Amino acid sequence: MAHILIVEDDKDINDLIARNLKLVSHTYQQVFDGIAATQTAAAQDFDLILLDVMLPGLDGFEVIKKIVSAPIIFITAKDGLEDRLTGLSLGADDYIVKPFEMLELLARIEAVLRRTKKNNTAFSLDNTIVDMTTRTVKVRGQEVDLSPKEFDLLEVLIRNQNIALSREKLLQLAWGYDYAGETRTVDNHVQKLRSKLNWEDRIKTIYKLGYRLEVKGY
Repeated sequence: MAHILIVEDDKDINDLIARNLKLVSHTYQQVFDGIAATQTAAAQDFDLILLDVMLPGLDGFEVIKKIVSAPIIFITAKDGLEDRLTGLSLGADDYIVKPFEMLELLARIEAVLRRTKKNNTAFSLDNTIVDMTTRTVKVRGQEVDLSPKEFDLLEVLIRNQNIALSREKLLQLAWGYDYAGETRTVDNHVQKLRSKLNWEDRIKTIYKLGYRLEVKGY
């Protein structure tokens, strides 16, 4: 996965982002002001920087002018159109306004990493290898045939590994926000994935909620 710098002066928000990045197997470093951000970015290589605008020392708009080594997503309470345009014109790859849903942030992160080719496109678990670029899956070296929607659901589970997702959220992420089908569709596709990938013990059922791809702890 990716190595990400979190630049956020609110410790609770910084820690929340860090915990969720860890859940989906990204590594990270945390800093809490603009000066530390520029120093850390100059000293280390990062695949992505999550940058607040209102920071002590240097604000995010000043920080981005000094960093050219990594894509940047602004995460800020400054929601005015002028602020958005300023952030994007300075070279930010995305601009997210607080408060935000963590799943949306994770999805935006994955989108930027894919666009900038900074993310590992292969995922391996047990004897299964999933290639996100070619949309192919191999189990014990043998290619497994998945339908397009089965692969879409698999990708959502992988991108949000170790996070419990409701059936409704899985429908939104894998089928689209305008999908009008029933949540039983998710159950049927999960059963097929479990069987085809031998992941009966990996895709956990979360009582009265949905499912989680269990990766940690093995």
